Amino acid sequence: MNLFFHQLKQLSDNHKELLATPNRKASAGNGIYDRYVNPIVTAAHTPIHWRYDLNPETNPHLMERLGVNVAFNPGAIELNGKFYLVVRVEGNDRKSFFAIAESDNGIDGFRFWDYPIVLPQTENPDINVYDMRLVKHEDGWIYGLFCSERKDPDAPKGDTSSAVAAAGIVRTKDLRTWERLADLRTPSPQQRNVVLHPEFVNSKYAFYTRPQDGFIDAGSGGGIGWGLSNSIENAVIDHEAIVDQKLYHTIKEVKNGQGAAPIKTEKGWLHVAHGVRNTAAGLRYVIYAFMTDLQEPNKVIYSPGGHLIAPEGEERVGDVSNVVFTNGLIARDNGDVYIYYASSDTRCHVATTTVEKLVDYVTNTPADPLRSDLCVKQRNELIARNLELLERPEYQFLK
Repeated sequence: MNLFFHQLKQLSDNHKELLATPNRKASAGNGIYDRYVNPIVTAAHTPIHWRYDLNPETNPHLMERLGVNVAFNPGAIELNGKFYLVVRVEGNDRKSFFAIAESDNGIDGFRFWDYPIVLPQTENPDINVYDMRLVKHEDGWIYGLFCSERKDPDAPKGDTSSAVAAAGIVRTKDLRTWERLADLRTPSPQQRNVVLHPEFVNSKYAFYTRPQDGFIDAGSGGGIGWGLSNSIENAVIDHEAIVDQKLYHTIKEVKNGQGAAPIKTEKGWLHVAHGVRNTAAGLRYVIYAFMTDLQEPNKVIYSPGGHLIAPEGEERVGDVSNVVFTNGLIARDNGDVYIYYASSDTRCHVATTTVEKLVDYVTNTPADPLRSDLCVKQRNELIARNLELLERPEYQFLK
């Protein structure tokens, strides 16, 4: 008995120390955003009472009974000055579920609520759920859109891996009580990475979609889609149009998807998204940004070339390596922006910046010219301008 409680105290002390670890900005930022030294949420951040049976009579060796494998891909929202993440938590059994982690400052001190979210079910229950995007809509509700995975009913006998992805929809006022709505229906065979636009468009609910032919492969799905629905309770999109297309030999060659709901700025709607390309080591996910028109949110007006965030250091290693993915973004009233992203399907991070910096980045970073010779021309023009500047007296301190 004494050994049991001694081990439990060690577990508790280590957990408390982890939760109390302060975060700090990493050095050598790129001027666009700041990374932080520590992940903000990991599997180890989940409460001990989620994972262990704390009764010495039924668990005398203090074994972990329901292990947590990873905690990643968080949706994000600010309410009453506090930062909330809806984290995708995956148990050792491979099933994902959603749980709320709360922080006062958005960069450390994240603590999970006592219980995960109890997600209401449709008549066709979800087998797996993940990657919730949160948005405060002008209709007064907070909506959560997520991927609902179910086994493919048309899979041949013996096929135990084929799946169908659909966009599930829930809504809440307080993040505690959730109402389940019907899954989104679109012309596409499958849907993932669906995001609700925060405002009505032509008095309709507007969605960013990701049309795809299969569960993994986008196939004929051409990129980030767009569609309107008369209702949210039974959302139906009759026509999808591509907003931001995937392109050969770019960071979004294989597929791309909307990250979180866009930020409204004076110059346009500011978007973050993920792009995927293939490599000899497998798929590589990065985060990029673009801007659409204020009056026509489906019309791209700025598209800087290359990635905004790519995996670095320990971010490159995990359950699915060489991946960064975002579905959480908080823009505060003071202009600060928190980009919540996951690395390698394993842990959660934050990058901080401002609306001003992101607008500057998106509107002034050159677009991808799509050919090597044109990329060299683009870079040489920058070099020539800089070499001329370096000859000025005010730059002589660099010599």
